[in-house]
Amino acid sequence: MRTDEEPNLMPEQNRGPARPDYGAEAPRPTVLHQMGGIAGFVYSTVPVVVFVTANAFLPLPVAVGVAVATGLALSVFRLLRGERLVSAAGSLLGVALAAGIIAWTGSARDFFVIGIWASLAGFVVTFGSVLARRPLTGVIWNALHGGTWAWRSDRAVRVAHDVATLAAASVFGARFVIQQWLYLADSTGALGIARVAMGTPLTVLAALVVLWAFRRSTKRLIRTSR
Repeated sequence: MRTDEEPNLMPEQNRGPARPDYGAEAPRPTVLHQMGGIAGFVYSTVPVVVFVTANAFLPLPVAVGVAVATGLALSVFRLLRGERLVSAAGSLLGVALAAGIIAWTGSARDFFVIGIWASLAGFVVTFGSVLARRPLTGVIWNALHGGTWAWRSDRAVRVAHDVATLAAASVFGARFVIQQWLYLADSTGALGIARVAMGTPLTVLAALVVLWAFRRSTKRLIRTSR
């Protein structure tokens, strides 16, 4: 039984069909799962390692070709394992775009330029959503649960999503600052190391915080829907 003092998540629309019991609902595929899970992020770092290593011993065009071939091989391997085409293509798309930029500029450091500016975009979106009092993880959570819950009216839930979104913003911001500094210093090898070190490990840490915020929100949803 809910007391008057207990904050709650009430539907923004008071009328409509009865809501299902989310406690008994089959788990939905998460965004991370649809992207190939943690393994997908690991796969994305392999062409980076291959490119940096090959670039140290081979001419730039050959190093780029080896990286693209590695991305293609990984995509085929993931398709054979039964992964979705969108997930599997991730191993190839990024390195192919990077190869195109290198072909245009002729600079090895431009292999990393897409990731650097994508990190800046991610920081602007996530941090901006917190400033707008609509933290992105909360918006995503609400969309996954029908988009009708007044989650921002519950202080505990809103704060949880502020923390989760700021965790994601911190990862994006750190990646941009450090990698942009190395880019301007024209340190391709250090860029590769930073890309790998700040890739999957930081993604996992941020994902854990987001998962905590999602679970906290869902527990309150279950409690108030009964």
